[in-house]
Amino acid sequence: MSGPSLRVVVTGGAGFIGSHVVDALVARGHDVTVIDSFAPAVHASRPDYLNGRAAYIDGDVLDAELLDREFAGVDVIAHHAAVVGLGAGTLDGPLFARTNDVGTAEVLRAALRHRVPRLVLASSMVVYGEGAYRCAADGPQRPQPRRDTDLAAGRFDPTCPRCGGALEPDAISEDAALDPRSVYAATKVHQEHLAFVAMREGGAAVTALRYHNVYGPRTPRDTLYAGVASIFRSQIAAGRAPQVFEDGAQRRDFVHVRDVAAANVRAIERELPAVGAFNIGSGSPRTIVELAAALSAALGGRAPIVTGEYRAGDVRHVFASSERADRDLALGPRVPFADGIRELAAAPLRGAA
Repeated sequence: MSGPSLRVVVTGGAGFIGSHVVDALVARGHDVTVIDSFAPAVHASRPDYLNGRAAYIDGDVLDAELLDREFAGVDVIAHHAAVVGLGAGTLDGPLFARTNDVGTAEVLRAALRHRVPRLVLASSMVVYGEGAYRCAADGPQRPQPRRDTDLAAGRFDPTCPRCGGALEPDAISEDAALDPRSVYAATKVHQEHLAFVAMREGGAAVTALRYHNVYGPRTPRDTLYAGVASIFRSQIAAGRAPQVFEDGAQRRDFVHVRDVAAANVRAIERELPAVGAFNIGSGSPRTIVELAAALSAALGGRAPIVTGEYRAGDVRHVFASSERADRDLALGPRVPFADGIRELAAAPLRGAA
C-alpha cells in the first residue's frame, strides 16, 4: 500500500498517541480524517496541537450513522478511540466496555459494510497480564495472579507455580497466552477478538499493535487513566517527589510515542497487510524507579520515594520481544531513552487527563 496517498480515518486521533499517528500520516502525504469525541474527561479544552492538514469530526465511535458516513471510500482505519488505564476498576466497567468493546464493534460493523480493506488496532501489552518468566528448575512459566497477603508483606515477585522457586523475568512474545488482570485489559483482549472475528467474516485485515508503556510529548496529566510516566511527570512538576509503588524494581518497556506512530505508518503503508498481533516496544526494559529517577534528574526535581504501596490490578514484570515487529514491520532504530526523557521533561503538560 506504500506509494499513493491513502484515505485514512484515525479514531481517537486527538489524543496522546492518536495525534502523533495523525502527524506522521499527514507528513507522508495521506488524506487523514480524525473522529474524536473530545470528551471533557480527556481534553480540558480543544488541543492546540491538532494538525491543520487533517479533517476533524467531533463524534463518538458509538454513533453508527457517523461511522457509516465517514468510512465510505476509506482505505485504512487506525482505531485508537478507547478509555485507557486502570481507572477505578470494576466500578468503571461500564465506561470501559461501552467505549472499548461496543465502540470497536460499531467500527468493525461500519468497516465491513463499506469494505474497508485494512484496520490497524491500537492494542496493549496489558492483554498478557504478567509477563514471561523462566524457572531455573522448571523452565518457562506463567505465574498465577499475585496474592494480597504476599503483596502486603512486600513479596512482590511471583514464584514458580510448580516448585515455588524464584523466577527470572523474560521478554514476552506475541504467542503468549492472553491473561488480562484488569477491566481495561479485559476490554483490550475483547477488542482484538472482535477484530479478528470480523476479519474472518470478510472484514478488514487486522494488524493489532500491542503498545508497551508509551511516553512522550502530549502525555496527559495525572489522572486515574494516566500512565506511569505521565503520573511521575505531573508529580515532579507539582514539586513533589515521584511516588514509586512496590519496591520500584518492576520492569517495563518504555517506548517513545513517535516510535509508536512510525509503527502505525509502516502497518498502514505496507503493500500486503501484516495480519496478526505485534509487540511495539523499545527492546530495552527498564525499572519503574529508573524511569522516575531519570525524569527527576531531567526536571531538577526531588529523588523518587519508594512507597511499598501496591495496586491489585498491577503486574510485576512485562516487557516486549520485538522480533516479530522488527521483521514484519521493519521498525528500525528507536528514540533513545535518555533523549526521549529529556524531551518529555521539556514538553508542556496537557490539560485534563
